[in-house]
Amino acid sequence: MRYKFRRHLLYILLRLIIILLYPFPLKVAVLFGRYLGRLAYLLSKRLKLQTIENLTLAFESKTPSEIKKIAKEVFENQGRTIAELINFPKINASNIDRLIETQGWEKVDEALKQGKGAIMLTAHLGNWELLAAYPGIKGYATNAIARKLRYEKYDNLINSIRRSKNINVLTRGNSFKAAVRALGQNQLVGLLPDQDIDSIEGVFVDFFGRKAYTSIGPVALGMLSKAAILPCYIIRQNGKHKIFVESKIELEITQDKQRDYLVNTAKWSKVLQEYITRYPSQWVWMHKRWKTQQRTS
Repeated sequence: MRYKFRRHLLYILLRLIIILLYPFPLKVAVLFGRYLGRLAYLLSKRLKLQTIENLTLAFESKTPSEIKKIAKEVFENQGRTIAELINFPKINASNIDRLIETQGWEKVDEALKQGKGAIMLTAHLGNWELLAAYPGIKGYATNAIARKLRYEKYDNLINSIRRSKNINVLTRGNSFKAAVRALGQNQLVGLLPDQDIDSIEGVFVDFFGRKAYTSIGPVALGMLSKAAILPCYIIRQNGKHKIFVESKIELEITQDKQRDYLVNTAKWSKVLQEYITRYPSQWVWMHKRWKTQQRTS
């Protein structure tokens, strides 16, 4: 009951934030969102300490003051992201190019020319919701695999915002077959496999010098569908956003499937770490990324 009540309060708070921020122009709303994020940093002791702890583990050479500065910026980024998500109805084909520029998007078109779809492998970096919205607004058939949130009203609200940008939401748990089908129809499928979720099959790969439990989903999907796996990330830059699309992950496929899962998952995880290292304040460090521990025999 305690968790249910807390989730209900958070939902009401989100509704109040929507009422507060939506009437303002997008840039003003995002500025307010930044300060709301800063307020959350001051009030959310548990998440604040988790963020500082994770940053300290990942960046051992940084001073405590540098770590705290990044941690505060992490919360500010999340506040901006929420403000932008609230204002999604204002973002459309007529203004999307003023808000987002891309680098390497031709790799997506090249992959689609093969007729096997493309796996857009991203992370909770920058405003990942805006990254998913971009191809939907541009007219690409777009699917996103998302975990069902525990509070139904919040889940329905977020998914309704996503669907307004032509994103077909595939609920994690029964999404694999649907994703394979979408790729077979030469569509895009987006995944965010950068969190520790022990209820799904994964492997332990290096992540900032420590073993992190990581989903094999993207690699398994790529091996089965033969679709290109394209690491792509969206970064805040100078008040706008920039999408970077990297070259496809060259899958190593042998007779040892478990070995292939491990090797190929490590490949894309390395690309993600490089981006997080460059833009540390734009990733969700409040997540317990090293929660699941590797068993030792």
